[in-house]
Amino acid sequence: MKILPELKDLHKEMTDWRHRIHKHPETAFEEYETSDFVAEKLESFGLEVHRGLGKTGVVGTLTSGTGNRAIGLRADMDALDLQELNEFEHRSQVDGKMHGCGHDGHTVMLLGAAKHLSESKNFDGTVRFIFQPAEENVAGGRVMISDGLFEKFPVDSVFGMHNMPGHEVGTFAVCKGPIMASADFFEAKITGNGGHGAFPHLATDPIVISAEIIQAWQSIVSRNVDPLQSAVITVAQIHGGHTGNVIPAEVLMSGTTRAFDPDVQDMIESRMRQIAVGIAEAHGATAEFTYDRRYAPTINTADETDEAIAAAAKLVGNDGVNENVTPVMGAEDFSWMLKERPGCYIMIANGSGEGSCHVHNPNYDFNDEILPLGANYWVELTERILDREAS
Repeated sequence: MKILPELKDLHKEMTDWRHRIHKHPETAFEEYETSDFVAEKLESFGLEVHRGLGKTGVVGTLTSGTGNRAIGLRADMDALDLQELNEFEHRSQVDGKMHGCGHDGHTVMLLGAAKHLSESKNFDGTVRFIFQPAEENVAGGRVMISDGLFEKFPVDSVFGMHNMPGHEVGTFAVCKGPIMASADFFEAKITGNGGHGAFPHLATDPIVISAEIIQAWQSIVSRNVDPLQSAVITVAQIHGGHTGNVIPAEVLMSGTTRAFDPDVQDMIESRMRQIAVGIAEAHGATAEFTYDRRYAPTINTADETDEAIAAAAKLVGNDGVNENVTPVMGAEDFSWMLKERPGCYIMIANGSGEGSCHVHNPNYDFNDEILPLGANYWVELTERILDREAS
């Protein structure tokens, strides 16, 4: 790996920053201490700092030269509602919360890049360092955009990065087009007519109706989605009834859907609603169906992905970059930023072998070894896109 000496020298300090953040995890829109820490660091580096977008978001602006081009670099800051089981010194000090997805490392890698770029200023244009709250579950990126992120801080392109456990340190993975799926959430309330379990003919049974709806929903993927496309419909909760001999009056179902193609996303919502309402009406019941488009598909644009691949390859060689990683059905709210601006979301390997585990696991920990590499990726990407000599 080709790491800048200055970032190697910063490794210990970045590790200390990461451990501090890890000890004090904060979940969606409550990242007050984390935001304070980030803002203080950015101000100490000489950046212009703006706070309050997306409630607890932080944006640092750094300009060098006379160019009018601008890029956005984004890191997420929030933790998970998860009890940490690690026993090391920097484990979570907050009961029931932990940095189980590596956002502490993402934040620190971007801070390291901000520090280096503020000192070197080896670029021509403007860099927006976007520290986003609430990536987990509630799409804080969408909230930042609604608050005017790109109107107040214009960029030509925007880039994100996430750690990838189970892969060898010193590698990256990315692909053009969809890299992560949408994540929508639905709820259906089926209302029938309750009654005695021994006399079903006198009731309109919402449990039987719900079962029929669930079965029909599964046919959407097998019979309405192109076999060369991918989609998931998962019913994750069913609530109905309170005792064994009473037919309830209503059943509540909820779950999630996933897709890579916005057209497939549209079709799934439409067909699920039609099926729920139609089957309920056929049995003399009613269905109320709600659908929340929480996360859009994360879709990398071609030119910006080429820039990301070139920046990563400069550090780890061409063999260290998987340019055609298989997309996953997980979701990421960086997708909302990519809906607004061209850009690329890349994966940086977090390590494999004994002691490594996947994200959202109570034994997970971000690998401090990759902090300089991640920071150097941001530096290399910035200097490539905002190249002084090309200005």
